[in-house]
Amino acid sequence: MKVERLEVNEVFGFEKLEVWQKAIALASFVYKTTATFPHEERFGLVSQMRRAAVSVSANLAEGSSRWSRVEQARFIEMAYGSLMELLSEAKVAEQQGFLSSADYTRLRTDVAEIARMISGLRRGLLDEVQQ
Repeated sequence: MKVERLEVNEVFGFEKLEVWQKAIALASFVYKTTATFPHEERFGLVSQMRRAAVSVSANLAEGSSRWSRVEQARFIEMAYGSLMELLSEAKVAEQQGFLSSADYTRLRTDVAEIARMISGLRRGLLDEVQQ
């Protein structure tokens, strides 16, 4: 059995997805903004928000590795769920005064854009299954 070697500079399919790229940028923004949260929130909101943010791009990447369109759609649904979790946690952070209104607004705008893109990606996959 021949094992193919991947080139270091080879681009995987998910890396070409604009929605994945935006999810990575969102995770970076979440890491930056949560760095200023109170130290006692390190294992609370900071950890939860960072995990949820990273989970969006991770589920998009993992879903792209699945052979079945139905399985791919399932991982896309999990990415969407993580996105909604992040938004909820961000609202709590804003209300606690850990996240500025401006940062919350930017995060919410980014989440809305990514949510639309994820919904379109899922719809496209499920349309392929039905054809």
